[in-house]
This record gives sequence, C-alpha cells and structure tokens, in this order.
Amino acid sequence: MIREVITYPNKLLRLKSKDVEQFDSELHTLLDDMYETMISQNGVGLAAIQVAIPLNVLIINLPNEDDIQNRDDLIEAINPIITHKDGTQVFTEGCLSVPGFSEDVTRAQHIIVEYCNRFGEKQTMECEGFLAVAWQHEMEHLSGHLFIENLSILKRKKFEKEWKKKMKDKR
Repeated sequence: MIREVITYPNKLLRLKSKDVEQFDSELHTLLDDMYETMISQNGVGLAAIQVAIPLNVLIINLPNEDDIQNRDDLIEAINPIITHKDGTQVFTEGCLSVPGFSEDVTRAQHIIVEYCNRFGEKQTMECEGFLAVAWQHEMEHLSGHLFIENLSILKRKKFEKEWKKKMKDKR
C-alpha cells in the first residue's frame, strides 16, 4: 500500500525515531509499504519517519547500471548504526520530504553500517560513493534531521526563501 510521504516543515520529521523491538508481520507490512511508496515517488531511499512512523527503519534501493531499481538489490535496515566513517565526498542530494529541491552536501566517502534485516538477523555492510551517501542521508532522518541542515547559512537562507515562495504558489 502506498503511504503518504510527509514533507518539510512537518514537525514529525524532527522526531528522533525509536528502535524496533518486534520483528513481526507489522514490521514486514511497513517495509513492503515503504518500498511501494518509495518506488511510486521515484526515490532511492526512504526512512519510516517519512511515512510518519517514528521507528529506526530505512530502505535503500539504488538503480543498477541499466538504471533499473531491482527489488533484489533492496536494502532493508532496522536499527542501523554507522560504526565507521572516513574520507569526504560531495554529492547533489534531494529528498522525498523536500520535493523539488536539491543541493550539494558533504558526507563521508566510506562507511561501515551494522543493522538488522526484517527477520532481526544482524548484518554488516561496508560501502562508499553513492551508497554511502544514501545511508548517511536516510540515517539523518532517524535522528530527526534533514539534509538541508547540512547546508551553509547562505544556501539555507536561499532554500527557505525558495520554499516559502513555492508554498505560496501552491495555495
């Protein structure tokens, strides 16, 4: 089922998500719904808080070399923790909760993440490049932050101005 993606400045996006304690059918339904929602919005990642569920759950599904998002490549991460970060890279990021806006963000180049899969089995993933960016972006959601908070004061002001105008034009 496709769920509604909440957008900035919705206050729920500021909530710190809580750890999942039960790996049950309710969690599996959430994960399946998140996948359908993300694909319907042409996203490559989604955190549960973006569908108004404050749980430490995120999914990532990067397109392959043929630009196809293969469900076999789907990462479902529950209670993820980044245990290592190094290097830096700059990537132009967008967000389903901040539609129509993208900007360059500096992140770690290389990370190691520990998380559980949908069945509660421990996983470890080492990654770099775009996948590392996606992980860091989605994990920020879990702590109640958005990528726009990483922008310089100047870019942040520009964003706020453009966003207010966009919201006014919508009305």
